[in-house]
Amino acid sequence: MIEVKWCGFDFGQCLMEPTSLRNPLLFGEIYKQLGQPEKIEEAIFKYRTLKEKYGDYSIMKEGHRDEILTYVLDGDQEAMDLFSVQEKEILNPGEGLRGALEYLRDQKIDINVVSELKKTLGAMNKNIIIGFLERNDIKSFFNELVTPQGKINVDNGSVDESYIGLTKQAGTIYDKLKDELAKKGISPEEAVIIGDKPATDILPAKARGFKTIQYTGYIDFGDVGADYKIQNFTELTNLVKRMVG
Repeated sequence: MIEVKWCGFDFGQCLMEPTSLRNPLLFGEIYKQLGQPEKIEEAIFKYRTLKEKYGDYSIMKEGHRDEILTYVLDGDQEAMDLFSVQEKEILNPGEGLRGALEYLRDQKIDINVVSELKKTLGAMNKNIIIGFLERNDIKSFFNELVTPQGKINVDNGSVDESYIGLTKQAGTIYDKLKDELAKKGISPEEAVIIGDKPATDILPAKARGFKTIQYTGYIDFGDVGADYKIQNFTELTNLVKRMVG
């Protein structure tokens, strides 16, 4: 058994359930509301083109949201505003998330988001992840948002720029986290990374000694060598109870 002191959640296809983003007809609804139905077919084609380019909806959301706005919606301000409204309504937290967060907080475990968010529009402390946490009333559970654009203090919005340019896939974010946690007396074995993607969440984190939990509630990439596997966040609560028990 180990003592868990710190955990980091991936965002796309983990904290955030993106099923509705699979449906490009969302853009049809936007242009219907704008009274521009002639633009629907082109927008849907462009969205599918982006999906083929990046291969994954969560990658599009975290790393290339600006292209959805500027390429799919042609930078049209009214369309972009409507997309932001629709986006708020269709992005939901994963099953059992709130209960898991409450349990982790009760256990005095430091809860964070570790995301490959490479681009954002506007201020970093107003990015899509912070907005998602606020809209779902779970922001208070989280302490920091770690991204290639910096490490954000979720409470006060301050940004640690020493993380700029570091990534999960290269492992440099985990190198930096490992060093910072060591200064707090937390070893990698006492820190857990939770995510779905082998190349960014599991393999580079495990290579640096972090405990890894593969989340398969949206996509199951098979056996990728994670220490543990869960299908929903209720299972996370039970798993952490065993890990710390």
